[in-house]
Amino acid sequence: MSAPIRTGSSPADTGPVTAPRALTGKLGPLAIVFMVVAAASPLTVVGGAAPLGILLGNGVGFPALYVVSGVVLLLFSVGLAAMTRVVPRPGAFFTFVGYGLGRRAGLGAAYLALLTYTTIQAAVYGYIGYILSVTSAQLGLPELPWWLWALAVAALVGVLGYRHIDLSSKVLGVLLVGEIGIVLAVVAGVVITGGDQGLSMAPFEPANVFSGSPSVGLTFAIAAFIGFEATAIFRDEARDPARTIPRATYAAVIGITVFYTLASWGLVMAWGPDNAVDVAAADPGGMILTTTAKYLGTAGEVIINVLLITSMFACVLSFHNVITRYQHTMANAGLLPGAVGAVHARHLSPHLSSLLQSATTVVLVAVFALAGLDPVLEVFTWFAGVSTLAIAILMAVTSLAVIVWFRRTRQDARAWNTVVAPVLGLVGLTGAAVAIVAYFPLLVGDVDAAGDQRFGTTSAVLLAVIVLSPVAGWVQAVVLRRRRPETYARITEAIG
Repeated sequence: MSAPIRTGSSPADTGPVTAPRALTGKLGPLAIVFMVVAAASPLTVVGGAAPLGILLGNGVGFPALYVVSGVVLLLFSVGLAAMTRVVPRPGAFFTFVGYGLGRRAGLGAAYLALLTYTTIQAAVYGYIGYILSVTSAQLGLPELPWWLWALAVAALVGVLGYRHIDLSSKVLGVLLVGEIGIVLAVVAGVVITGGDQGLSMAPFEPANVFSGSPSVGLTFAIAAFIGFEATAIFRDEARDPARTIPRATYAAVIGITVFYTLASWGLVMAWGPDNAVDVAAADPGGMILTTTAKYLGTAGEVIINVLLITSMFACVLSFHNVITRYQHTMANAGLLPGAVGAVHARHLSPHLSSLLQSATTVVLVAVFALAGLDPVLEVFTWFAGVSTLAIAILMAVTSLAVIVWFRRTRQDARAWNTVVAPVLGLVGLTGAAVAIVAYFPLLVGDVDAAGDQRFGTTSAVLLAVIVLSPVAGWVQAVVLRRRRPETYARITEAIG
């Protein structure tokens, strides 16, 4: 508990509130890894993104791109981990950018981060609503529109997000074990039977890795990692932040890389290098189901169908927790209404921030429904594309901030941790962002009648949102500096 605090975002406010402001907890590395890996939604990636990477990217060479992405993000994580040791703040990206590049850049990063996590969550709500609608109809239940199912899921997520983080971590842990278990079972079935054309390292041969469109494949591969970097957001709820956060970050990146590489290799081997692309083209969304039925039988297919739904639920729950903590940190920095920074006296959760996030979800789903958007082809595709580009930009800027901060302060003399690795990560992430922009219309389904991508209205609007989001944060910083210098000074204490 803390002493009475002031409710508004300005120091001039005097209304006392008895709720605490700081989050507390005893989360260990494993619990944090469960939450951030659940956000990456392993089964959804293996079942949805991997087949698309094979189909639209570099074919049977796609599994190698998970290794490439993992290396780039591991380099990024070195600087991120070094920063968490010297910057004892839970704001992650916007905090680190604020320290390295200044308060205005920090606020820009804060809004870009909120856009990233909000859009990926919105994308998955569209997908899970669609899957539940189709599944219920197949079971003979009353056919309900996708958005009603999405709102039902949002209600359950809201209940868990309102309560203590330990409850969410336990739920996510159980669901994550189920996801990973069924995928490993499929891979084991492929290995035991020898696959369709025998087991080989064909996906890692240079000729296959550089075939087709590797840049498109790299986009799908990097998108699969979204969420791992959120380890720093749980700093205040970690048992020993200086040790727990770096360990959780490295474990998440390495674990995700190994799992996705193995799972996608298993998909290719299940059908053989000569047939994998054709199978993906026939039904990319159902490739994991048909693969499971082939190697684990009908029972396995039913199980993985259920786990596909729980995987998406785990994803939205994890991102709900991430967003609420971002908002909580921003509120306590004076960037959002002060009440959003309150902590529940009994659940020790950012309960008002959780309610705000739940309300945001309801509004977005309602807008999508009223606009008549297709839950998969438009809601999922569009906003997954936005989040993928936004996160690549955000991590690149964070890498730059890490380099600048350590060069200016000299708080850490380790060249590898503060210069070499962050620079290599910056180069890799910048290259990935450029590739994503080049193929952005294809990511969001903005193509002409011949199937060729074009920068049309959809691409222009979504790219504009990505640009305007950090601009809004920059403008807020300028306004605060001119009109409310006291609040601007308090932001200095929070983010640099």
